[in-house]
Amino acid sequence: MKLSLNLRQCAWMVVVGVGFWMTACTKDPEVTPQSPVGSTPSKADQSVNNWILENMREVYYWNDKIPANLDTTQDPESFFYSLLYDYTNKANPERDRFSWIQPSADELKSSLSGEEKTTGLEVQYFLRAQGSTDVIIKVLYALPGSPAAKAGLKRGDIITSINGQKLTTGNYASLAYDPTTFNYGLAKLENGKIVDTDVVKTVTAEVVQQNPVFLDSIYAIGGKTVGYLVYNQFIPGPNGSATPIYDQKLEQVFSKFKARGVNELVLDLRYNPGGYVSSSVKLASMIAKGVDNTKTYYRMEYNKDVMAEIAKENQTDDLITRFQTKSQNIGGNLSRVFILTTEGTASASELIINGLKPFMPVITIGETTYGKNVGSITISDETGKIKWGMQPIVFKSFNALNQSDYSTGFTPTIAKTEPLAVKQLGDIDELYLNTALSQITGSVTARISAEQGAKLPAIGSTVERRAGGSNMFIERKALNF
Repeated sequence: MKLSLNLRQCAWMVVVGVGFWMTACTKDPEVTPQSPVGSTPSKADQSVNNWILENMREVYYWNDKIPANLDTTQDPESFFYSLLYDYTNKANPERDRFSWIQPSADELKSSLSGEEKTTGLEVQYFLRAQGSTDVIIKVLYALPGSPAAKAGLKRGDIITSINGQKLTTGNYASLAYDPTTFNYGLAKLENGKIVDTDVVKTVTAEVVQQNPVFLDSIYAIGGKTVGYLVYNQFIPGPNGSATPIYDQKLEQVFSKFKARGVNELVLDLRYNPGGYVSSSVKLASMIAKGVDNTKTYYRMEYNKDVMAEIAKENQTDDLITRFQTKSQNIGGNLSRVFILTTEGTASASELIINGLKPFMPVITIGETTYGKNVGSITISDETGKIKWGMQPIVFKSFNALNQSDYSTGFTPTIAKTEPLAVKQLGDIDELYLNTALSQITGSVTARISAEQGAKLPAIGSTVERRAGGSNMFIERKALNF
């Protein structure tokens, strides 16, 4: 048997979103494409569908669940989703809710490296009041140097209108995503109430490359030296760059942590839907206690056909990815690690949590994570004749203790939900960070009890949408059995 995709010797695994998704308010990507009524499939569509089916039968994790009776006359998008395991059955947490396909393989690859056309805002949506159809947008953060940041938008800002239209449940998705230029109408909080203002910020979307190392700080508090890192996507370097600039920045941060004697770590993955596992391995290798390149970080399991070939060739060691021996490792000074989470904390972020658990206590603060213990590969046509790109699930991951029981997410050790009024990231009064610092110092401060303010019904966030459209993937290489 000859496989055209290397599903074993993986250098990369990623969990990323396709753009800042603004179109839904559930955790699952709601994609149920339909062919136009009365449409006639083209020969090109038939060719694409044959290509899709051939690859899916070979590498798809649930290839034994591909339906026997298939309609290959559908458009490629509809056909692809018709192959997915139990895709529409929300009662099944083990179903495939993560595989996806795009008309442009080039755009797919760019998005996986953090490059996209965007204003630079990461946001959360709320109903303006219980039972209301009015919607507000809270800014979680603005990418440094992005159009939004240059316009003065920042974490905690509240948007109630776009291009002169008040946001509602019927229009917020299209207004927040469709235009290129956005006139954001802002509101403010007064005595816990949302009050519209005359302030308008005008922002034009442009292609932005995200630097995932958002913020790092060191705090000397309660006799402890606390390192704090906000890391928003697992990306080695800018799109198209052969230099892992962002990985190098991570190493610089941990070199500083080590030099300053950091003995408590708070890793903020609230807004991280995932990223390249090569970066995940590096980060985990600088945190875990007592690890080196002989210790297992995670193990992969593929479909039965691939696993049979691997066993036949006695190459099961290729299923294991080990930690790296890193001079920047601070695990020797740590007795535990605190990780801040939301429902958008997914995949490679969850891989960090699962991979560290066998080696040290992991205390999570925030919300239940997304629940993604599976990964995928990027598949494109090497001849260039087919322009589509697809990202099918091809494996499931397990930690060193053979654990992979988080398809419904990791329940937080300490449950917290961000209030509408928020402090800036890195501020010791900010709710999540302050909760971690209070655990570290052993004193519950007055700041924790001040977790008050407007509590509105949340209806989704761009972080969750990025998580819903994300996957762990492994790089394609030639493989011969």
